[in-house]
Amino acid sequence: MTATIPGMRRVAISAASRPGAVAGAAVADAGGNAVDAAIAATVTGMITDPGIIGPGAGCFITIWPESGDPVVIDANAAMPGLGKSEPPSSFGERVQMEYGGGMDTLVGPSSIAVPGVWAGLGRAADRFGAVSWHQIMEPAITLADEGFPLSGVSEAYLAYAHDAIYDRYPDSFAALHHQDGSRVADGDVIVIEGLAESLRTIADEGPSSFYTGSIGRRLLDAMEEWGGNITAVDLESYEAIEREPIIVDVDGWRVATNPAPAIGGAVLAALVLLVQSAGFDRWSEEGARALAEVQRSVLAYRAGSLDGASDTGRAVADLLERARYGDHRKLMSSPSTIHVSAVDTGGLACSITSSAGYGSGVMIPKTGLWLNNSLGEIELFPAGMTQFAPGDRLSSNMAPTIAGGPNGSVMAVGSPGASRITTALAQVLTNFICLEMSVTEAVQHPRLHVEVFNGEPTIAYEPGIQLESFDDFRMRRFPDLSMYFGGVGLAMYDPDAGLYQVADSRRTGATAVGGL
Repeated sequence: MTATIPGMRRVAISAASRPGAVAGAAVADAGGNAVDAAIAATVTGMITDPGIIGPGAGCFITIWPESGDPVVIDANAAMPGLGKSEPPSSFGERVQMEYGGGMDTLVGPSSIAVPGVWAGLGRAADRFGAVSWHQIMEPAITLADEGFPLSGVSEAYLAYAHDAIYDRYPDSFAALHHQDGSRVADGDVIVIEGLAESLRTIADEGPSSFYTGSIGRRLLDAMEEWGGNITAVDLESYEAIEREPIIVDVDGWRVATNPAPAIGGAVLAALVLLVQSAGFDRWSEEGARALAEVQRSVLAYRAGSLDGASDTGRAVADLLERARYGDHRKLMSSPSTIHVSAVDTGGLACSITSSAGYGSGVMIPKTGLWLNNSLGEIELFPAGMTQFAPGDRLSSNMAPTIAGGPNGSVMAVGSPGASRITTALAQVLTNFICLEMSVTEAVQHPRLHVEVFNGEPTIAYEPGIQLESFDDFRMRRFPDLSMYFGGVGLAMYDPDAGLYQVADSRRTGATAVGGL
């Protein structure tokens, strides 16, 4: 804990990596608030965690101002193809990885959706920031100039994804290999050709550089050369959209999270509401069973009604209405990501989750900027992409969340982890709000996640949870706390106690405090 110093404005940051946390603190030291710090940490994370994320991503940003209502900025990836006579029909090449026990994804130029992250970060900075865009970009530019160490979490992911995804294009290969051809390892310093200059361009021209400026023109040239789906109309028409968040009340706290067309926020809200009514009052074997049953019901509803839907609004409303009845059984009738949380002593909170999918393997030539494979996430879009029209926002598991407490406390929290994002966050919020754990205990406590694994209903869980074999579940026990179960980042301001910041030990996250 860092105590509040009277007369000083301070910012707590929980980021996906040490460079991101340090960048956020540096911007806070320069006069930035929680939003500025969170944006700086996100930009830095997008360049220093290769494989996990990339600068051609999408994001959602939840902000709760010092006064007023919370807002979500939707800057998620969009379906490309505007201006073409026919919608896209090819969405990448299928590859297989052993990540998470085995999975398929689509990669290559055709898997790239219209990136939204720069539009979203720019809108957040304009609406809520306190320092210039150039100041926000400076830490990332410095790191790109000087080089940065490969993180342990990037090395762990690249061990699965390198051959399948990142060994296919010259720029990607050069960025991840030494001159002798050996792959970079944890701690090796990376300098990516063109990256620093690209970031300077985005700092000078503003976020629009990625859409209607020089970076956007290079992206379009690459799409034409490689047969990608993104058009000039896609880039020119892309806008970040402000949306009203989903808000639920939990034991005196108001929890604000991501609305439709994303699905992550609705699933998270349903899980938090239903866990309370299911009798989960402690981490006993009975409590773990109740939690697993709630997850099974909510995730089954998601699979049947939300995953891959082009219009999720009605299904999201139905899910929340059923969850408020308090009986999870009623539902049975029907990357690669980074997260940054920041709060400041003025009461401003910002939660940003960014995703590039599992990565397309494609870099805009000579820019150092990797692009997403958001059209290729098979587990999120099992029915394929043809139900989406060009310009549609894609659905997402991301759920950047802010909770406001009865004494004026404010907490920003979120996680990477694909389908495990919502179950990780629901357990952390329940641990803290309902079970009265400390913020550190709430984040570090072992987790479970219900899934279908090798065709069977399965409880994946970490050591430390009391579980025996259940007749209707297969058990998949992990040997240690695992990045598979997310990487929650939490920052909180309590007017009575000060700032708190926690980074999940499951990933190489880090925290920092800065600001005057």
